[in-house]
Amino acid sequence: MNNSATPTPEQLLHTIFGYAARIANEKSLHRLLTLMADMGKDMITADRCTIWLFDQEKQELWTTVAHGVREIRIPAESGLVGYAIQAGEALIIDDAYDSPHFNPSIDRQTGYRTKAMLIIPIKNSDDLVIGAYQAINKLNSQAVFTSTDLSYLTLAASYSGKSLEAAMLLKEIEDTQREILFRMGEIGESRSKETGQHVKRVAEYSRLLALRYGLPEQEAELIQMASPMHDIGKVAIPDSILHKPSKLTDEEYETMKSHTEIGYNLLNNSSRRLVRAAAIIAHEHHEKWDGTGYPRGLRGENIHIYGRITALADVFDALGSDRVYKKAWPIERICDLFREESGRHFDPTLVDVFLHHLDEFLVIRDRYQDTNLQ
Repeated sequence: MNNSATPTPEQLLHTIFGYAARIANEKSLHRLLTLMADMGKDMITADRCTIWLFDQEKQELWTTVAHGVREIRIPAESGLVGYAIQAGEALIIDDAYDSPHFNPSIDRQTGYRTKAMLIIPIKNSDDLVIGAYQAINKLNSQAVFTSTDLSYLTLAASYSGKSLEAAMLLKEIEDTQREILFRMGEIGESRSKETGQHVKRVAEYSRLLALRYGLPEQEAELIQMASPMHDIGKVAIPDSILHKPSKLTDEEYETMKSHTEIGYNLLNNSSRRLVRAAAIIAHEHHEKWDGTGYPRGLRGENIHIYGRITALADVFDALGSDRVYKKAWPIERICDLFREESGRHFDPTLVDVFLHHLDEFLVIRDRYQDTNLQ
């Protein structure tokens, strides 16, 4: 690196090419924001780089990717970033504390000292501002950003803006899908007198179990979004069977079991990965490790991992929750049952993972407690 800590043109090209394909091919908004922040930081050798997004509906600026901090949401007009976005113009600030628009509250929270700042609005294909690059504290002897840094970060904003716009649109679609699946899952559960919190808990348990089992974050989130649909097939089961207070006849039980096939058939023809994952879960969450489950009597790892995870999460919540017809089991009794059913009903590895991380599952249970019974 040269003495000014500003990359040479050769170094800049190397940085751009290093990120280009990854940014262009990234569909996850969170991972795209991470790549953009890293690229901007490397291109102008800043200490920190943050990508802010403009939520026009809520009139907020928000970020999940800020080097050194967690998610932040602030009013749209707040601070220097808000000022730059409202004005639609880039800013170079030598010392943020000299600006009347600077909001020092985050510095007070983190103990960090913001000095030099460079902010570049990011625009979409309609020339509307959708966010901003914010670079903080130049890593050179002068500790200030230059017009060259402005040019470089403007290039980064221009290059990545289209990818950001596409990822934001995809996230909006996925959020809509998530909401639809969750609401449909609630409908399925309400038919069998379950609570809305049951759907949330099963989703959160499934995500946590997937992560602790070792699945990637992206796949754990997919299971979390899809698991609320595990009992959607119950919408087609007659009330006389679904709400029967006494034991079901053999014929009635066969009808009840058909909700797995019904749910699968409802969802399986979709081309969306999320909906197809929901189809797998609806189909296989009543299969058992030893092959005695239904509808197909699958055994062991022939049961999809999505089904195995949701099965354990669903049973844990069912046993651990109060219902109008029963009291919640004590956690010790649930754990004893899981140990007994390890290798029979449940994947033994998943049981071990669950028991090892039990405290984390109990945190979720307490966070989403039922307020009343239906």
